[in-house]
Amino acid sequence: MENDAATTLYCSNELCLAANPLSNNFCQKCRTPLPKRYLWAVASGKSVGNPGEIFADRYLAISNSIFLDTKPGLVPQAPDVESLQTIRAYLRLIPYRLHIPQVYGVLSLNNGKTKQEMLLLEKSPLQQDSEKEVQPCRSLFTAWSDATSMRQLNWLWQMAELWQPLKSENVASSLLDSQLLRAEGSLLRLLELRSDQPSTPELHQLGEFWQQLVPKTKPAISEFVREICRHLVDGEISSSDQLLAILDKGLIEIGRSQTPTIKIATKSDTGPSRQRNEDACYPSSGSIIDQPPHLEALVIVCDGIGGHEGGNIASNLAIETIQQRTQHLTQLFSERCVNPSSVLTDLEQAAADANDKISQRNDSEHRHGRQRMGTTLVMALPVAHEMYTAHVGDSRAYWMTRHGCYQVTLDDDVASREVRLGYATYRDAVRQGASGSLVQALGMSPSTSLHPTTQRFILDEDCVFLLCSDGLSDFDRVEQHWETEILPILTEKKNVTDVVDTLVEIANHQNGHDNVTIALLHYQVKYSEPKSNLKADLAHPSSTQTNNYSYRTSTATQNRSQNQKTQVLSDTVPPKGQKIPLQLVIPLVLALGAGILTLLIQQRWQTISTLIQPKPFPGSRSPTVTLSPSESRDKLNKGSFIKTNNAISLSTTDSTGEAIAPQYSILQVISIDPTDDSRSDAQLQLRVCQVPATSISIPKSTETPHIAASTPAKPSLKPGDTGSTNLSKIQYSISLLSPKSNKCPYNRESSVPSTLQPGAERDSP
Repeated sequence: MENDAATTLYCSNELCLAANPLSNNFCQKCRTPLPKRYLWAVASGKSVGNPGEIFADRYLAISNSIFLDTKPGLVPQAPDVESLQTIRAYLRLIPYRLHIPQVYGVLSLNNGKTKQEMLLLEKSPLQQDSEKEVQPCRSLFTAWSDATSMRQLNWLWQMAELWQPLKSENVASSLLDSQLLRAEGSLLRLLELRSDQPSTPELHQLGEFWQQLVPKTKPAISEFVREICRHLVDGEISSSDQLLAILDKGLIEIGRSQTPTIKIATKSDTGPSRQRNEDACYPSSGSIIDQPPHLEALVIVCDGIGGHEGGNIASNLAIETIQQRTQHLTQLFSERCVNPSSVLTDLEQAAADANDKISQRNDSEHRHGRQRMGTTLVMALPVAHEMYTAHVGDSRAYWMTRHGCYQVTLDDDVASREVRLGYATYRDAVRQGASGSLVQALGMSPSTSLHPTTQRFILDEDCVFLLCSDGLSDFDRVEQHWETEILPILTEKKNVTDVVDTLVEIANHQNGHDNVTIALLHYQVKYSEPKSNLKADLAHPSSTQTNNYSYRTSTATQNRSQNQKTQVLSDTVPPKGQKIPLQLVIPLVLALGAGILTLLIQQRWQTISTLIQPKPFPGSRSPTVTLSPSESRDKLNKGSFIKTNNAISLSTTDSTGEAIAPQYSILQVISIDPTDDSRSDAQLQLRVCQVPATSISIPKSTETPHIAASTPAKPSLKPGDTGSTNLSKIQYSISLLSPKSNKCPYNRESSVPSTLQPGAERDSP
């Protein structure tokens, strides 16, 4: 059905709202860019809308279930309180919006006596071929056979890293529906989320699903993928962390067939309305760096907090501290065997160090309240076939490929927090008062309350990473101009230096309210399909553990307590067909013997370790229940008992400031603040009831020495001690116990240190 409304797009400028032809990219009256927001409609699992039909006087049906908002300047209808409960998974999974669409609004339809409500999703995997030909991107099964070995493993890796977050929100079934999984270049994305009904899927079902892909898997990795599927189906791979670690091994090997080069350009400008520049960047403004031949590849952007004294001092102090703390990381660009978890931890530690430097200076200068200086932070570190990012505040990182522009950081502001807690959609939250106020920044408080967000991406195609302060990102300037100004870098029609200059001009002329700092990192890939087959070394998959979610909110205090620095894993196996020199035979034989001996020791240690775990908690009547973010809101209460699956760090009131509750400790919840539905962000007060009889740290033979020592080990908590932490920091490291009694039977005389080394003596209590 064709009518005037079906061919009209209204200006999003609330002072204009002029009608324009659908073919226009800019308003013909005020020259404001015209956003074309294509939406995916979800309505009881049925396709809705006939092409050309208009709903609610604004939503134009392009095809079944695909709509265009012809009045993007108007606020969409927000879900009511009852509806928020049904869409909470979308809201709470906003950190994973690279893969999961977000709620745009709802559309209420009246069909006679029945009332139907459609959910409208934005940033779904839709591709536009022409003005009226918009379709979902190709399904994973359709795109699979055309993909390289590197991309096929990349897609599997993305599914594995989404498994636990989606399972926590009871929507993991979405990853087992071939119609929902869509391939948008190197990204695997979901059209919508499906609830886990009637039961929650398990990893063996993921293995069965992946088996359908094996016949069209590239020869170089087909046996590797087949073995992974077999181990999943047989239950020998028991966690997504374990699965991620195995896939990482494959990515490391296939990544040897990929050679990256990098070009970096930076620029910082005071802007037309500010007297001084409170932004800072690394490399310094005006730098142009190619790698190779340069050895370092690290990009940092900081924005001194506006309205706070000394913002320029804070941003420069942060740059200086982080650059010093990450020098060992910038040398890893060509390393293939890097421990991802260690890199993420080191980035978190660098952010914490910068935070403490600024905070200490604030304290020494007796700065309080708004007089305290602070800064935002966003940084990117390329390592081989990966990109690592970390951020605090509202400076942003964007990832751009030939297929789209993706904002990969989530602002640390009030609006984003409301969405993460499931209280509102983002478009509704940003309309509330103080929605743009930051909830954290470097230098405003001690690092014990800082939560940097670190992310990890697998790169298998040419791309551009843009890091910028809000002088550019405000008012969607990046989304408006990336296609005309940044995309040409990938087609080699523009270079990064000219583009940086252009973006600064756009920021100054179209925003102009703040300083602007921009760093562009152009990542280029030269890839050749491997000729030899990747062997699946999965004889003991249960021994492999990692924590590789590509988006992780820092458990900073816990990670820092582990005294960990980035590890470069050993890589001594000669290439296939290369002869081993005679003088190396004896050392190799000795190494093999040592490896066998180490394996026997580890097996013996596993037996011993079962003896040093704490005895069952008195009165426990059922197996522990692993907490998930959603379950924690309902099951964790004042008086609950928890067991630590990993060592966790608690803030204490004594002079130590922080102390460690060892792995397998039993703790009781003294209080929860707040006690409402914001539990995932709640502050817990905990009392230690029981610690292991002993806890001996024996390094594994496969681990390489740490590059450098980190902060000193923190003291261990003893039964009867108390401490506090945020639930969000420990929710994946604890299990819920179900004791018959609500008492905490601790005994001070039974406490022992939790970090004794072999041969060390325990202090008397």
